[in-house]
Amino acid sequence: MVPRRSLLLSIALVAACTGEPGGGGVKITETMPSTSSTSTTTTSLTTTSPTTTSPTTTTTQPLVNVSGRVARDDGTPVPRAFVEMGEMRSLTGPDGWFSFETPAPGTMTVSKPGWSSAELMWEEGTAFYRAVIEPQTIRGIRVGAEAAQSDRLFNGLLSLADDTAVNALVFDTKQEGGRVLYDTRVSDAHRIGAVEEFYDPVERIAQAHERGLYTITRIVTFEDGQRAAAFPEDRLVGPWLDPSAPGARSYNLELAEEACDIGFDEIQFDYVRYPSGSTAERSGQRDLTQDQRVDAIGGFLREARQLLHPMGCAVSAAVFGIVVSSSNDQGIGQMPEAVSTQVDVLSPMVYPSHYSPGWLGFEDPNDHPYDVTADALASASRRMADGSELRPYLQAFWWSNQQIRRSIQAAEDAGTGWLLWNIMSNFDRAAIPTDADLGG
Repeated sequence: MVPRRSLLLSIALVAACTGEPGGGGVKITETMPSTSSTSTTTTSLTTTSPTTTSPTTTTTQPLVNVSGRVARDDGTPVPRAFVEMGEMRSLTGPDGWFSFETPAPGTMTVSKPGWSSAELMWEEGTAFYRAVIEPQTIRGIRVGAEAAQSDRLFNGLLSLADDTAVNALVFDTKQEGGRVLYDTRVSDAHRIGAVEEFYDPVERIAQAHERGLYTITRIVTFEDGQRAAAFPEDRLVGPWLDPSAPGARSYNLELAEEACDIGFDEIQFDYVRYPSGSTAERSGQRDLTQDQRVDAIGGFLREARQLLHPMGCAVSAAVFGIVVSSSNDQGIGQMPEAVSTQVDVLSPMVYPSHYSPGWLGFEDPNDHPYDVTADALASASRRMADGSELRPYLQAFWWSNQQIRRSIQAAEDAGTGWLLWNIMSNFDRAAIPTDADLGG
């Protein structure tokens, strides 16, 4: 497989006012609507298959202004979408607006990691373009280390996806404790003894993509006993790294960059928080203000987005389920409003078995998969930033097939995708709906 970077970054990127990372060659701008321009003709872009074109440019042609807005079909603006024409690339602002000048107008492409794409040919006399793109609906299952290692188990998961509505696989590349599951190029991982080769991610990604499956990798971020022991300056307490420590951040970003480069479609950061429970009482994080904790987590995710978006990868974060229903950060630095501002997808872990007795008036919330899931998603949806999607982790353990289906139905009724969590990747076909069941 050709590394993603050689495909997407053959021309280095230059940051403009957004502070996006890069080198030289392609100009990136983030724009806001112009109140001084008047549009006489509007051309709409509609969803198509992903296409990339790079018309040859010359320096003798007059510059042509190209501007417009990227939105969903319902009119909701889409921030941080790429609008490209030849060697010009514009990044949409918070209201979905873009504007740039080019000497060689031609095919315009609009894209955002994890979304559909659109394209249209430039037309002389058209002053304003409207692009419509939509997020992909992802329905995934977790591929644990043992399942990724075993051809038999992995092929079973591929077969399960063939027979059900599953269209995505969530792999681990860095697990709890800091173990890295493949032969990484990141030297620090080898230096601290964190590498234990379970599988070849390039091979597994290729197998998944051959089946048309979307691939996500989960990177356990700040719970990392391996690095905490090797780099005391990065350690917060116990096996936890300090989310504000430059070394802790750069190490995880290096792993994320490599994961994107080798072909994963989406990079998901898990344990992207401060510790909870009794560990939090010893860490010193309580001495920080809520804003300081939230800013540390948001700042890391912003760095990740700025790194990974130009490479073509979506960015997501897994968060505690309780934070979507809480008015504060629960002491761990996670608030839906702040996290969703920085990522493409927010994945609260909605596991009713983890909710306390009395939640929503239920003696045992685990006995009420639909109601607990639906309530969490309703709470989360009200707090999501524009341009970010809600895709919960759902419980696929300690339940009957029917209970799992009820939780999935709650997500479907809420209009979200979903990811099923089972630590051993032990899924029953009967627990997962088919495309026909979902009306597909």
